[in-house]
This record gives sequence, C-alpha cells and structure tokens, in this order.
Amino acid sequence: VGAKLADGAGATMTEIVSSVNRVSQLINEIATATAEQSSGIAQANAAVSQLDKVTQQNAALVEESTAASESLRQLAVEMSHAVSVFRLAGAPKPAPAAPRLNAPARAPALASRPARAALPAAATEEWKEF
Repeated sequence: VGAKLADGAGATMTEIVSSVNRVSQLINEIATATAEQSSGIAQANAAVSQLDKVTQQNAALVEESTAASESLRQLAVEMSHAVSVFRLAGAPKPAPAAPRLNAPARAPALASRPARAALPAAATEEWKEF
C-alpha cells in the first residue's frame, strides 16, 4: 500500500513539474509578446510625434504663405495705382473701375502720397505722352 502511494505521489509530482514548466513557457511567451507590443507602441508614438511636428511646420508655412500673399496683393494695388497715371499716346481713356464688393482697405502708404492736384500743371502735362 505504501509503495502504491509513493508511486502515485511520484507521478503527481512529475505532472506538477511538467505543468510548472508549461506555465513557465507561457509566461516567457507572454513576456516576449509584451516586449514586442511595447516596442510597437513606442514606434507608433514616435510616428505620431513626427506627424505632429510636420503638421506644425506645415501650419507655420501656411501662415507665412498667407502673409506673403497679402503683402504681394498690397504691392500689386500700390503698383496699379502708381502706373495708373501713365497713358499711351492714342489710347482711349480708361473707364472708371467698378467698385469691388470685397475691396480691401487701402494700405496706409497710399494715403500718405500727395494728391495729383497738388502737382504743378506742367508736371502732369509732360506725362500725358511719351
């Protein structure tokens, strides 16, 4: 009877050791998978950070482009005003431009220019023809 119990206890101990080994292998596999997931999450985090950085750079470039565009628009208005005093010989007098609905406010530099009426008549006469 004692030998049977000893054999049964030995078999049970062998099964326990085998089960512990399987559990140990599973824990190692879980640890490996966790490390891989952690690495993947770190890579995803780095990619999101890079996207955020590029998005901020793009937003700054859009702001710069908008400012440059507005500056060019103002310069075009100033240049148009500056060359409007010139007339080609034989060219018909241009019709007054229709007011724009969304006309931008004039640049301060235009307001500080002297009016044409302030120029002497001789000065305006010499620019009528080339």
